[in-house]
Order: sequence, then C-alpha cells, then structure tokens
Amino acid sequence: MSRQIHHRACHLCEAICGVLIETDGTEIISIRGDKDDPLSRGHICPKAVALRDIHEDPDRLRQPVKRITDEQGNIAWQEISWDEALDTTAQSLMDIYNRDGVHAIGIYMGNPSVHNYGMMTHQNNLFRHFRTNNRFSATSVDQLPHHLASLWLYGHKSLFPIPDIDRTDYFLMLGANPLASNGSIWTVPDVKKRIKALTARGGKLVVIDPRRTETAELASEHHFIKPGTDALFLAALLNTLFVEQLANPDQLADYTTGLDEVAHAIAEFTPEFAAPHTGIAAETVKQIARDLAAADAGICYGRLGVSIHAYGALNQWLIQLINIATGNLDKPGGSMFTLPAVDSVSTSSPGGFGRHHSRVRGLPEFDREIPAAALAEEITTQGEGQIRALFTGAGNPVLSTPNGVNLDKALASLEFMASLDPYINETTRHANIILPPTSPLEHDHYDIAFHINAVRNTTRHSEAVFEKPEGALHDWEIFTELGNRVAKLLSTDTAPSIPPDQIMDMGMQMGPYSESQGSDFKLTMDVVRASPSGIDLGPLKPQLPERLRSKDKMIHCDSPLPMEDLARLRDEFSNEESSEKADRPLRLIGRRHVRDNNSWMHNYHRLVKGRNRCTLLMHPQDMSELSLEDGSAVSVSSRVGTVSVPVEACEDMMQGVVSLPHGYGHNRPGTRMDIAKENAGVSCNDLTDELALDALSGNAAVNGVQVSVSAR
Repeated sequence: MSRQIHHRACHLCEAICGVLIETDGTEIISIRGDKDDPLSRGHICPKAVALRDIHEDPDRLRQPVKRITDEQGNIAWQEISWDEALDTTAQSLMDIYNRDGVHAIGIYMGNPSVHNYGMMTHQNNLFRHFRTNNRFSATSVDQLPHHLASLWLYGHKSLFPIPDIDRTDYFLMLGANPLASNGSIWTVPDVKKRIKALTARGGKLVVIDPRRTETAELASEHHFIKPGTDALFLAALLNTLFVEQLANPDQLADYTTGLDEVAHAIAEFTPEFAAPHTGIAAETVKQIARDLAAADAGICYGRLGVSIHAYGALNQWLIQLINIATGNLDKPGGSMFTLPAVDSVSTSSPGGFGRHHSRVRGLPEFDREIPAAALAEEITTQGEGQIRALFTGAGNPVLSTPNGVNLDKALASLEFMASLDPYINETTRHANIILPPTSPLEHDHYDIAFHINAVRNTTRHSEAVFEKPEGALHDWEIFTELGNRVAKLLSTDTAPSIPPDQIMDMGMQMGPYSESQGSDFKLTMDVVRASPSGIDLGPLKPQLPERLRSKDKMIHCDSPLPMEDLARLRDEFSNEESSEKADRPLRLIGRRHVRDNNSWMHNYHRLVKGRNRCTLLMHPQDMSELSLEDGSAVSVSSRVGTVSVPVEACEDMMQGVVSLPHGYGHNRPGTRMDIAKENAGVSCNDLTDELALDALSGNAAVNGVQVSVSAR
C-alpha cells in the first residue's frame, strides 16, 4: 500500500485548523498541523489528533439500528437496512402528523450539526415538510443573545462583528476563555500566540471573569466579577463613556442613531451603583472605560459567560454599543466583520423574533425555534400541539440543556423518536430508530458556519480522506432520502440529490470573490480545490454601511426591546431585598477544557486520558468554612437536583463561586459509549433550572445557578 498525505480541516471546534493526515491504505499514520494553512499557520490543539479515534471508534454506529425488546424483556438494538430505517421513520412521522397535526412533530438540532456542512445544506429537505412550531436547537443554551444583538443592530442574525486581535491595542474580554475554547463565535486558531503578540507590542488584555482562567493568566489585568452582574458592569462602563465625554463614534456617526437615547436610559447605571453588586470598584470601571476610549484601536468582547444568564441579550447589546460608542466597530484593530467566500448573510433570511410563542410557557421563537429549555414541557403537557414524535440531529440535550433529568423522563414518554447520530448516547437511547452518517473522514467538508467569524478572510475545501463504505450514507444523503420519502407520502415534489459541494460552488460563484463580482480571485470550487491548504483572501476590511442588512442601512442603537429590558435590570438590583437564597449561598459557573467540546468528545481515549477533569473548583476559604477537604466527595444541590462530585481547592475561583464543567454525566444506563462511561463525571445540567431564563431572549440562564455544597 502507498502512503498518502491528505489536507483537511479539523472540524472539532470553531478554530477549523488545517491538518495533514498521513494514511497507509485504510490506516491513519499521523495527524499534524498544516503550516501552509493561511488561517491556522500550522497550529493544532489536542483535539485534532483525536480525528483518528473518532474514525476508528468501535462504538460508532455503521448501520441503522432500531430499539427492540429482547426475549428477556431488556432493551436491545438491532441492525436494520437503510430502506427499513428510512421507510419506518418517514411513515411513523407521517402517521403522527396526519393524526395530531404538524405541531405534534418536534425537532432538535445539536451543536455538531454546524460542524458538518451536509447537515446545514440538506436538513431542509426533510424539515420543509414539517413547518412545526416545535423546533429547538442548542442555539438557545449558547449564542442566542449574539444573534439577537446582530439582528437588532445590524439587520441580520449572523452578522457578527469579531475581534480583530492581530491589530488591536486594547482588548476587554468578558466571560470568554479562548485558550480552552480556541475561540467561540470567533474563529481564531493559535489564539495563545496572538494574545502574546498583542501584549508584546505594548497592547493590553483585560479579562473580566469570576474565575482566573487560562486566558486570564496571560492578561494584563484580571478582575473577578460576581456571576450574573455583567450587565451592570457594561452599563456602568458605557455610562462612563458618556458622562466623561469619551464617546466618539467617529465615522460610524453617519449611519448610527439612538446613542443619545441610550445615554439617557442608562444614566442611573453609574459605576458607584454597579460596584457593590459586581465586586468591581467604581474607579476600576472608570479607568477601563478611559483606557478603552484612549486606545488607537480597542475591542470589547463577551462570549458564553455573559450570554447564558438572566441578562444575556442585554449584555451582548451593551457590548456592541460600547464598540460603537468608542468608534471601534468596523475599524482595523477593533470589532470587524468577516467577508467569507460563501456569504450566508447575503443569501439567507435575516431571521426574526417573537413571531410565535411556545404553547405552554409562551416563550418567544427566534428564527422559528423555541427555547430549548421548553422542550420537556412541550412533550409532557397534554393538549393540542403536544409533541408526540421527535427528530434529533447530532444532539444530546439530556446532557446539554437545563434539568436534564426532567428531559430524560420526557423523552421516555414519546410515541416515536428518530435520531440522526453516530452514537447511542444519553439522548438517542430513547430513539426508536438511529440513522448513523458516515465518519467525518469519509466525506468532504467546507466550513460554512465558521469562515464568517474568522480573524482573516480565507477559504478551504477538504476532500474525503477515505472512500464511503459500501452501504453507508452521508448525512446529506440521509436528509435527502428521508425527505423524499415524506414527500411521496404527502404526494408532493421530491428534492433533487445535489451534493453539498455543488451548492458551495454556486455560493462561491455568487459570492464576493467571484468573477461575477469582478474579483481577481475568480473563486469556484475547482479553484479552491486546487489549493488544498486554503486560499488567503486577505485581512478584514471596513464594510459599513454597505454590509448592514437593516432596511435603511442604519444602526439603530436604541433597539426597543433591550431598552425596555433596562428597567428589569434596574428593578432587580435596586431592590433592597437580596435575590440570594440563604440555603443556596454559592453561585455555580461552568468551564471548558481544550480537550473537550460540550458533550461529544468523551469517548476518545486521547481526549479523556489523564487526571479527572470533572471536579468542582472551589476557593479554599469557602471550603474551610464548610469543613471540606481537598479531593473529597461533596454534594452540590440546586432547586432541581443534587450531584456528587470531587471538590478541588482552587485559588483561581472568586469566593462564593464554584465551577463544574459541562458535557459530562455519562452514567445513564442503555448507552453504548464505553470510554465515556469509564470517565462519566456528573452533568451540571442536572443542577441547572429549566425555569431560569433570560426573560428578554428566552436563552437558558445556566450560569450563576444558586447552589449549596456539603460534605457527603
């Protein structure tokens, strides 16, 4: 057999690092970084080498399976043909559709679906037949506040300004740990080197976080903040910019309105008002505002930590306003917009909000999706529109959404469930049919979702490393085949079988680097394929106001909904009565590790080996007050449940705050993920509360959960 080198993008996080995979026939010999990749420049993290583990994992399903009861009355899984699996799924969905109506069909799509482009290009081949109000995804336990801020201010849900770190002088970062995440809604491979370059050239990184994270260790300054109070800090910072006449939108003033109205609305949110709640001194807030305003180019950026609590949408709106007020939006070294080769902003719906509401709690939709925290109640609450059948794609909401125990019970009550997934996991174990796609290395790939958030304009297509096995189907083929079976049952038109690379080719030929747009790159898929390490399309450039998708090409800073939400913020923190629960005095936050990505990377030895990472981090003083010993097992309790976990003394924690990683809890029966079971940990979402939401957006408030800790 002959050895070959394959150029590939690692799809396991948002950094999309270029890798070189050496094979000998069907065997992977090595995986290393591609130094010629214009975005990642040879960098990889430990996840990339686990591509081999994913491909070779014996627990990964290769054929469809159906859940049966064996002669002893035990649940078992039986391999079946694709025809049986697809026919059964289509007919079962249609039986419930015909009997109970379209809203009896529920859909949940998980985070990995945006890491596999065939799922993105072809899922509508199925979902176009089920215009159900009961669509859910991981968006509403993650980045929904980002989408809303972009929709309100820039006119499109996916028009995200991202930090231009390579040219900035001052970087204010809240609730983000890119050294662990490799960047989130910010495609920034080798971020550690970029941060070091920032400080080496005299720039400054200031981190606001209740934990001294790996990123904070590299920062010029780190300030602890009490979980859930970021909106007060941000409003006070913005207030300082106005009060001290530091605000200068510069070129943005020509197409920006409403800043005066915002200044009036936040006048009472002074640094002095915020300080006792946030734990950050008033003078510190003022100095940060002055330093940011004085920088030649500065950035304010916040990610998961400020998105997944009670004021997530307000936080993201305030962050954008700070960048606007300092003139740092759409400015080199500031917060800029990427212009990708396949520009989904130009070709997709801008999105909408609140056009319908969930049946039980009346929660608002975003982009036709209901908040994931409502999934269990929409299954268990009787009445018209009750979910009777559920389709899941690349998701594990039992571990990744609030009150997983409650959802676990709800899934067991479904009449029918089908999952497009390579594993029998904590969620798919409830499915009647599981439809497994090919291994990631058995199909080609193009990063639709992450090129739009990248620190540099680049493009790259990855060919399949291995041929598709006989009898296997790609995810896009599953959606096409299943959708066409449903179409026939509905006596409507079927969809043509167009591969996703052809769709990308059409996108490139309509895109900003095409011949039709007068670009010298003249991009087509063939042109991109000819450069397997990728093509450098240049640094980020100012694009406003042309890039705006608002009808009048203006940025309306005084967006009505967040302006109204300021009253909720004021009322909560003006109330003399504390919202703290005496019996749950601690605040729980999450954390991430560079070898993790949510719940889907714990079945690979290379990523879970070493010391136990699922521990409760706690400040030594808090432990002393509770007479807890380092390494001992403790009980952590919230309104919804209790978990037992080892406690770890950590001076990097703010006092009164504890941290538990998310994505664990692989101890439920009936799964087929042996390595994950051996490293089960506990699920933080057995503590998070499905009733705790950002009232403005409906995003889950899983950060800052009030808990108690006690010795077992």
